[in-house]
Amino acid sequence: MDWMTNPVVIWLVILVALIVIEIFTLGLTTIWFAGGALVAIVVAALGGPVWLQVLVMIIVSAVLLFFTRPVAVKYFNRDRERTNAESLVGRQAIVLSEINNLQGIGQVTVNGMEWTARTIMDGQTIEPGEVVIIRGINGVKLLVEREEKL
Repeated sequence: MDWMTNPVVIWLVILVALIVIEIFTLGLTTIWFAGGALVAIVVAALGGPVWLQVLVMIIVSAVLLFFTRPVAVKYFNRDRERTNAESLVGRQAIVLSEINNLQGIGQVTVNGMEWTARTIMDGQTIEPGEVVIIRGINGVKLLVEREEKL
């Protein structure tokens, strides 16, 4: 059998390609398919038919993706520091100028920095001096809502 048509070699090439892609992207996407390709190599080496090799690759990849990816993503992202902007979500800000989505105006200050702000609900205006909670970020604008008063 020619090495170019040997299923073990073909799966090995696929495995290496998937690992190389994962190394360059670091997105935890192709590594699960590499695991499936590894098991397909074993099936090919044992003489399993091509349809079984492909089926095993798909099933193993899906199982790895579904069950281990969330754990791996959580593990790899636990030490990740949030950016300055991400760390603002959930914090309080003070309205500097009226926030009005319809007119496209509004500014807040948080941590001594001024930000353009919009309300999360259209049709709502918030007056200067009011305290708001930052609920998200859209581009360079903070998405805010009035702080609930007890």
